[in-house]
Amino acid sequence: MTRTPTATPHSAPHPAPQPAGATRCPDCTDGLGKPRPVRPGSWRDRIRQRPALATAYRVAVFVAGLLFVLLGVALTVLPGPLTIPPVLAGLWVWSTEFDWARRFFAAFLRKARAAWQHARQHPVSSAAVTIGGLAAAGAVFWAVGRFDLVERAATALGG
Repeated sequence: MTRTPTATPHSAPHPAPQPAGATRCPDCTDGLGKPRPVRPGSWRDRIRQRPALATAYRVAVFVAGLLFVLLGVALTVLPGPLTIPPVLAGLWVWSTEFDWARRFFAAFLRKARAAWQHARQHPVSSAAVTIGGLAAAGAVFWAVGRFDLVERAATALGG
């Protein structure tokens, strides 16, 4: 093991400072991060050889993943693991193109598996929470329709 002349026995050499912001990926100009490596000659490689098509494809993948993630976020009003599958689908879509999403997807997948394992170990309480949440959501939807709450709110706000 060699030591640098400036390092003392009790200190490690300092790593080089990392540039911040968009300069972390100097060859990425679309703001979506570094693309995942692809096999030479694959259809994604052929897409990436045409810059306009590559950018359009990356934006389409991002939007498709975003729609799934937003669906999962919208489902957070319901209790239980109902929000996990669409978020996982969105992260999976993103992970097919973006390296940052691949790492995030792997971490989220570990947590989702742990949540599913917890639900399997406690089926009665998980079912009770899920059914209770669905009943509460149904009651809210019924009340909104029955008492014209949307129209009343619009009238109260001057609309």
